[in-house]
Amino acid sequence: MVTGAAGFIGSHLAHALVQAGTVVIGVDRRDPATDRTAAANLSVLRGLPGYMHVTADLLSCAIDPLLVDANAVFHLAGIPGVRPSWGPRFGEYVASNVLATHRVMDAVTRMGVPRLVAASSSSVYGPTDGGASVETDRPQPASPYAVTKLAEEQLCLAHSTQAHCPTSVVALRYFTVYGPRQRPDMFTHRALTAALTGHPLRLYGDGHQRRDFTYIDDAVAATIAAGTLPTASGVINVGGGSSASLLDVINIANSLAGREVEVHQENPRNGDVLTTRANPGRAHEVLGWQPQVDIHNGMRAHMQALAAESPAYGRAA
Repeated sequence: MVTGAAGFIGSHLAHALVQAGTVVIGVDRRDPATDRTAAANLSVLRGLPGYMHVTADLLSCAIDPLLVDANAVFHLAGIPGVRPSWGPRFGEYVASNVLATHRVMDAVTRMGVPRLVAASSSSVYGPTDGGASVETDRPQPASPYAVTKLAEEQLCLAHSTQAHCPTSVVALRYFTVYGPRQRPDMFTHRALTAALTGHPLRLYGDGHQRRDFTYIDDAVAATIAAGTLPTASGVINVGGGSSASLLDVINIANSLAGREVEVHQENPRNGDVLTTRANPGRAHEVLGWQPQVDIHNGMRAHMQALAAESPAYGRAA
């Protein structure tokens, strides 16, 4: 079962699993019949044998029937985004990222599912000194969103320590995943869209913030390994090894599109940290995984996908 299957990572993961011959039940509260983003993300799965989609809210639906004969649950459902988490929507973050996760863990325990992979975030580390974050570092979440992601992963791991729980848990701390079908509010998507359309780009801060950019195919490969390798457990970083500044991303977008992006600089946003970088050692040791796609090739593939979506974007370089 893949929760959040109509989302960015979830739709790519479900597709890769089905292509590998796995039977997948995808669960998402967004109805592709009425939600255009969900429909677009799920279009690659439409009609494929081995995939069944269920529109349901994990806060209220019966989860146990979805888990019959399940070998693994990939729990990617939740509300993303740092900025909105500061406001009145925080209750939604708690409900979707924490309370729904509690229901999922209760269900996998009852149904005897051997493995659950939880989608966490590099944001749980908070501000760093610029060095690579190791899984044993003390988390210092700097936003309400990051607090809920830390609570989510720790809740899953706490469930797994119970004597009667048959489920082992892997919590993947994803570092800035990008690629086709990425959320439109994410920086890589916005920079490439600005380069393709000639529209201005809003830049929060001076652009020297650095991120460990992880291409979607690499993130999916790590996720599948986390769900299938019997020795995998605990918290694992998933970072793409492409540490770049936001200004670097803009320059790559300029180069790919053959035009200069017009940048409108604004104040930094609360909760944004200066640097994220993953120590990849545990992912390589436990999952046998290392990223394959550098940021230049990843952004090229992302731009080509955007250009194919709409004639308004013109032709990708």
